[in-house]
Amino acid sequence: MSHEIVEYQGTRYAEIIWATAQVEKTRFFSPPESSFQFGLLAHEAGYQEPPHFHREFERTVRDLQQMFVVQRGVVGVQLFDDDGVLIREVILNAGDAIVLIHGAHAIHVIEDMQCISVKQGPFMGDEFDKVEIEVKQP
Repeated sequence: MSHEIVEYQGTRYAEIIWATAQVEKTRFFSPPESSFQFGLLAHEAGYQEPPHFHREFERTVRDLQQMFVVQRGVVGVQLFDDDGVLIREVILNAGDAIVLIHGAHAIHVIEDMQCISVKQGPFMGDEFDKVEIEVKQP
């Protein structure tokens, strides 16, 4: 499996692109209406994209999605529902990527790791943007 969607009770919590993923042509896995587009770019040798920019227009983004790309090491990403119940833990290795869409998350570093992390801004600081939750048993 090269791509995985983690859903729980009809809600999309995360999308994962495993390091082994290969596509013949560019493919985005996120729905077009998603505030964060997650996919793979793929072109044959010799392809050249014309110079371009992305049109500026006002967008309203109410959620804050975050993406990790593991560069080295092993990390467990725990996904929680809105009530603080653990849905699943995903183990990511070098080259794996995940976008966190809904619910709460935590990380557990299994082997020393380094990840690229991308999220929407502006970031208002931990005091405002980060809300810790109480973990509950199912």
